[in-house]
Amino acid sequence: MKKTLIQVGLWILIALFAYLCVMSIMRPIEFRKVKKQRYEKVIQKLKDIRTAQNAYKDEFNTYIASFDTLIDFIKNDSIKYLRAIGSLTDDQLEAGMTEAQAVKRGLIIRDTIKVSALDTLFGKNYPIDELRYVPFTKNNKEFKMAKGVVKTMSGVKIQVFEAKVSTTDIFYGVYDNYREEILEFNGERIRINKYPGLAVGSITEATNNAGNWE
Repeated sequence: MKKTLIQVGLWILIALFAYLCVMSIMRPIEFRKVKKQRYEKVIQKLKDIRTAQNAYKDEFNTYIASFDTLIDFIKNDSIKYLRAIGSLTDDQLEAGMTEAQAVKRGLIIRDTIKVSALDTLFGKNYPIDELRYVPFTKNNKEFKMAKGVVKTMSGVKIQVFEAKVSTTDIFYGVYDNYREEILEFNGERIRINKYPGLAVGSITEATNNAGNWE
């Protein structure tokens, strides 16, 4: 009886060890899969925020730090759109005429009109009210957004903005499942003086509104 119990105990230990070995292999693979899925969605949302911010700046010559104001602008306001009437013919192209020359002669008309910001930038069915929310968080986490002014190497002051989200918020709902992998990833980012998360733009340097994934 005692021998049987020992054997059962050994088999349980062997099974547990095998399970832990499998999990040590599978969990990093699952983490990379989840990370890829979430990063793609978050990056697209950050690109959309950049598009909205650029449109706002084109209209008002400034960026905005408020999602309420930015969303209201995209949802209810309009933006300038340069409409072209006419185009160069094959004969005109062969003759070396440029588009600028054709406009000057009145052969092509350029007309600036106002169009719906939402329809033009994203499409009328885009869920603009959710622009502030981080994907996969059930609208419980928002992107952090700010604006500022920085001086370039040549001494020119330019307006900037940033929108960002931490890795912790990106993995909302599954953080405990991949705690070790996330902490390791964050630690590596911090060691190389990089933001531990995803961000577009910067309020500390001129980046031409690039994302830190680009």
